[in-house]
Amino acid sequence: MRRSTALPVLALACVLCGSGADWRQFRGSDATGVAHDETTPLEWNRDSGKNIAWTADLPGRGLSGPIVIGDRVVLTASSGYRQDRLHVLCFDSSTGEKLWERQFWATGRTMCHPKMCVATPTPASDGERIFAFYSSNDLVCLDLDGNLQWFRGLTYDSPNASNSLGMASSPIVIGKTVIVQVESEGDSFATGIDVATGIGRWKINRPRASNWTSPAILRGESPEKDLVLLQSGKGLTAYAPETGEEVWSFPEGCSTISSTAVAADLILAPSGGLTALRLPQGSLNPEVLWKEGRLSPSTASPIVFENHVYTVNRSGVLACASLADGKMRWQLRLKGPYSATPLVAGGHLYYVNEEGTTHVVKPGETKGEIVATNELGETILATPAAADGALYFRSDAHLWKIGGK
Repeated sequence: MRRSTALPVLALACVLCGSGADWRQFRGSDATGVAHDETTPLEWNRDSGKNIAWTADLPGRGLSGPIVIGDRVVLTASSGYRQDRLHVLCFDSSTGEKLWERQFWATGRTMCHPKMCVATPTPASDGERIFAFYSSNDLVCLDLDGNLQWFRGLTYDSPNASNSLGMASSPIVIGKTVIVQVESEGDSFATGIDVATGIGRWKINRPRASNWTSPAILRGESPEKDLVLLQSGKGLTAYAPETGEEVWSFPEGCSTISSTAVAADLILAPSGGLTALRLPQGSLNPEVLWKEGRLSPSTASPIVFENHVYTVNRSGVLACASLADGKMRWQLRLKGPYSATPLVAGGHLYYVNEEGTTHVVKPGETKGEIVATNELGETILATPAAADGALYFRSDAHLWKIGGK
């Protein structure tokens, strides 16, 4: 199905609602993957040290992306033969010095596919607290100095919420609620938890099927009208973040790996390739603007920049399409495969593949150009971060800061 439409200018721009130079959760503070007004390096070299600000050693394993809150970089890891030792680490963003590390025992199941690990979900922050979530369904809340605020072992209430491959959904913070999505063939649910107390605000049943997608944010006319979007093989559903009340749903099946992207009032769902949705004024039924099967993403989630949407498929082909009608603008072959979701900074797309190679792409109206290729020489599956003119990449063994003011 394809349907052309003239989108208003607002829908062609990304939401400019980030939190300064912070990068507070998966795909950034506003969950769009775009670092607004940032100028980041195009080239770096691990051997010569070009544009490598610092490197920090990490324990165990980790697929979780780093987050940045002010002058602190935070990420998680898991260690031990059973990966039941959970780590939260904090580094000084200027020097790379480790400021603190906290460790906890997992209370839930730690079985994972060898490619994954218990520290797969990216942590989140509201600017005052850090919410570290793990495949074991343990949710840890710390303040910025690493002091424990509360701990929730969600498996105690839902003992069958797990799968043999591991869980990967990252938490998201909306207002005073942190939301986690825990979906498996056994127990399957989503819950909203008060950020200050750790007390559950709501818990809803979700489709019983393995799902590795992360929630997205649909901004409303005011913060009170913001919605959280939860995606599954059964479709896409919007909920009120404070109450868990269902507001609307799109019942067509979606990917269970690549997550939905949002740009202003436009929703890009990995469904039937890629489907663009919008909620008409005063309606509770989302309208399908267009659907394009050739835009089907693989593991990496789609990203929107200015008036185009970008996806990368299993073959490593980057596709660019118009937001207005979904028509393909150009394609560019990159070297895959990709697990990490890309980011945009300084008008460039940054795609890091599983071998640690980052292709920096300058997007144009009719073609894209690889302007730099950079090697870090280690397996990278985690989504990078961008803040204050710097890029942050992590492998199992290392955290790198590239550039910076």
